[in-house]
Amino acid sequence: MKVTTTPIEGLLVIEPTVYGDERGFFFESFNARRFADLTGIHAAFVQDNHSRSARNVLRGMHYQIRQAQGKLVRVVSGSVYDVVVDLRKSSATFGQWFGVELSAENKRQCWIPPGLAHGFAVTSEFAEFLYKTTDYYAPEHERALLWNDPEVGIEWPLDGMPLLSAKDQKALPLTQVEVFA
Repeated sequence: MKVTTTPIEGLLVIEPTVYGDERGFFFESFNARRFADLTGIHAAFVQDNHSRSARNVLRGMHYQIRQAQGKLVRVVSGSVYDVVVDLRKSSATFGQWFGVELSAENKRQCWIPPGLAHGFAVTSEFAEFLYKTTDYYAPEHERALLWNDPEVGIEWPLDGMPLLSAKDQKALPLTQVEVFA
């Protein structure tokens, strides 16, 4: 497994070791001991989520202001452009974003620490997205950062306007969202 740091503190891109031959492939998608040894993070995951979305669907930018969730995310079918925004006011990268392609083909994963808003845009015909979380979903604490806030300036690889949920259409810009200390 290869772990790559990013400009945003705590955000990691993980590339598993894949064993393949004419029969197909095998890899460990998660091993708590190996994850802790390579990252120094002892994550206790309490919930697994699985979504399927069509091309040009954008889900995000989501976070929970209380019961903040660490997330380990990956794609098992199709591809997405995965994005985070640092919402930790004390961070040197507050308000900055980072994006990476996650796909069934490249098998990359991202560790997203608490304090970051997260979202993704589907770049294939459809995508199935899996994520493990370190705390439970708490709708009363869920918040959403505006996906196209010009102050943040995320460069989404979209074909026109994305398909958004009603909730994501009401998301707030960085200057108006609740942030972390």
